[in-house]
Amino acid sequence: MSAVLISVAELQELLDTAGSRVRLLDVRWLLGDPDGPQHYLDGHIPGAVFVDLETELADPPSAAKGRHPLPDLAHLQKCARSWGVSDGDTVVAYDANGGMAAARAWWLLRWGGVADVRILDGGLPAWEKAGGKIVSGEEPDPEPGTVVLTPGHMPTVDADGAGGWQGLLLDARAGERYRGEVEPIDPRAGHIPGAVSAPTAENLTDTGHFKPIEELRARFAGLGSGPVAVYCGSGVTAAHQIAALATVGIDATLYPGSWSQWSNDPKRPAATGTEPA
Repeated sequence: MSAVLISVAELQELLDTAGSRVRLLDVRWLLGDPDGPQHYLDGHIPGAVFVDLETELADPPSAAKGRHPLPDLAHLQKCARSWGVSDGDTVVAYDANGGMAAARAWWLLRWGGVADVRILDGGLPAWEKAGGKIVSGEEPDPEPGTVVLTPGHMPTVDADGAGGWQGLLLDARAGERYRGEVEPIDPRAGHIPGAVSAPTAENLTDTGHFKPIEELRARFAGLGSGPVAVYCGSGVTAAHQIAALATVGIDATLYPGSWSQWSNDPKRPAATGTEPA
């Protein structure tokens, strides 16, 4: 598969041949489900460490920065070392929701300069369906890693840049939130004027695998042209959109603050309906 994704079969082969240099990250997280740690204890891939998206993959939320601001680099490096990550390791992140949370770990580690980070295509359900071993309970603490992170290896844009984006700005949230029909989390409904609706869920098949490359290529080609930037509610599922774009060779920019930051600033306009403007 692409350098973004790894299949269950490829992961099993990698673990069999280079297991000591593979770091498995269990990033189970869903909005409204605080029980990721318990899900991990109930069953995970052997050797995986649990990664807490709220505290390890994000700084504390604020109106000024959004619900999941990018974490401080020193904090991210400390966490990555606690997961056992060293320079030269292959890191594989997974969840149980089509990679929606795992992609946040993928994006952040790539942003920090880790060269080989993959998302397990199909996640834990695909692993289990293929007969992969599952263990429960705590894992021994991994040997601390020595990875050195440096920022800026993946592009970002701030609110001003997103508002004036010259190219294709994709809104990765569900269509009803883009249209402004509902807004269950953030202060205002709608979307950034000029943004095109591109729900992240449409990157996936019914089994939670990424769609074939040709289908994804056709999907993104039909949305518009020019340099691509992506936002969502808080910068989490937008990383999944960027991963899907990367599988077809399109480099995209993340607006980390996303709608949770934009909608908290009353000076910034909000559009509603099906049209970008």
